Amino acid sequence: MAKKIGSAGRYGARYGTRTKKIVTEMERKTKQKQICPYCERPALIRMSAGIWTCKKCKVKFAGGAYYPKFVKGGN
Repeated sequence: MAKKIGSAGRYGARYGTRTKKIVTEMERKTKQKQICPYCERPALIRMSAGIWTCKKCKVKFAGGAYYPKFVKGGN
């Protein structure tokens, strides 16, 4: 009897357990609130792939697709 692995259980018997564990961990980190680089509060949420917005200071910026990547003063 197979055990479903969180949100990756939708893949059923396909792709193997290691791949499903990686997908589950990535989705778990993506959906949790991240630290905003501007106000430094845990209020940053993912709007779509690469678009992040802070619910506290209302700043919106482009970053990583699954995790926010921000370089202060970046060039």
